[in-house]
Amino acid sequence: MIDVAFDARLTTHMSVGMRQYAVELAARIPRLAPELRFTTFGSGDNFDWHEQIAMPLGILRSKPRLVHIPSPFAPAFVPAPYVVTIHDLIDLNFPEWTKPNARWYFRNVVRRTALRARCVITDDEATARDLSSFYGLAPERIAVVPLGVDIPEVEALARTVPYVIYAGNRRPHKDLRTIVEAWRRVDPSLELDLVLTGVDDETIRLARRERGAIVFTGELAHAEVLRWIKGAHALVHAALREGFGLPLLEAVRMGTPVICAEPSVPSVLRTHVQTFAAGNAEALARAIEQAVRAEMSEQAARAQRETSDLTWDRCAELTAGVYRRFL
Repeated sequence: MIDVAFDARLTTHMSVGMRQYAVELAARIPRLAPELRFTTFGSGDNFDWHEQIAMPLGILRSKPRLVHIPSPFAPAFVPAPYVVTIHDLIDLNFPEWTKPNARWYFRNVVRRTALRARCVITDDEATARDLSSFYGLAPERIAVVPLGVDIPEVEALARTVPYVIYAGNRRPHKDLRTIVEAWRRVDPSLELDLVLTGVDDETIRLARRERGAIVFTGELAHAEVLRWIKGAHALVHAALREGFGLPLLEAVRMGTPVICAEPSVPSVLRTHVQTFAAGNAEALARAIEQAVRAEMSEQAARAQRETSDLTWDRCAELTAGVYRRFL
C-alpha cells in the first residue's frame, strides 16, 4: 500500500515559488524519509479533465493512505485523506487588487479544500493566522513549515555603479512605488542604481535621481538572478504582505543585507533583516543609505551564519513529519 501520494504537477497557475517547492519535496522526501512508501502522480493542468476527473479516479484505484497536494489548485473531490499546502492568502488580504475569479476561488474553493483537509501546511505564522481568520481553521490543523534554499557557489555580478535590487513580480501589494520613491530620496551624494528583475516598464523608468538609474534585468534564469542579488548592496522588499518570500532567504544566505517592510518578513528571518514600516519611503531611504555605506555588513554576516539550517532538506524532513502525524 502507498503511504503518501504526492501531486507532482507543475501547472500554469502555480507561481515560480510553488513549482520549486513541489520539485524540491518530490525529489527529497524519498531520500529523507525512506520508511514512507512515497509516490508521485498527476498530469495535465488546473481546472481540466485530468485534475477534476482523472486524478480522483487514480487516487481511488491506488488507495494511498494520504495524499499531499502542494498548492491550492486541487480536484473538487479528493477520495482519500489529504494534506494541502497553501502558501499565502494574498488574494483575500487585498481583494481590491484581485481579479474577481481569483477572489471567488480563494473564498470558496480553496476554503472548502482547506476545511476538508486533515492538515493545511503553510510557510509562515502570518499565513497560519490568515487561515484561522478567513477559513476558521483550528490551529492544531495547521502546520507551519518554513521554506528553504540551497545556494550554490555564486559569483557576484560585477558592476561599477553600486545598486540595490528588488527581485520579484510587480503585483500591487508588492508596493514598488515605495521602493522607487525611497531610491529617489537617497542622499544625492551617493551614486546608486535601482535594479528591478523583469522587463522594462516605462512608467517606472520615468523616475529619476541625480546619480543613478533604474535598471531592468529582463527575464533571467534563476542562477543569473542570484548573481544580481549577490552583487547588490541590499535586497529591498516593500510588500504589504508575503507568503514567505524566497528571494529574502536567498539574499540572507548569500550574505546580502535585506531591507524589508515589517508585514512581509517571514518569522524565521525576523531577527536577521532590517525592517521599516510598510509604505514609509523615507525610512527605507535611510536604511538603503546604511547599506550603501556598509553599515549593515556585520548584521548580514551574522544572519548568513545563523540561517544555515534553513535548507530544502529541512523543509522536506518537517513535511515528512506532518505525514507521519496524519497517517
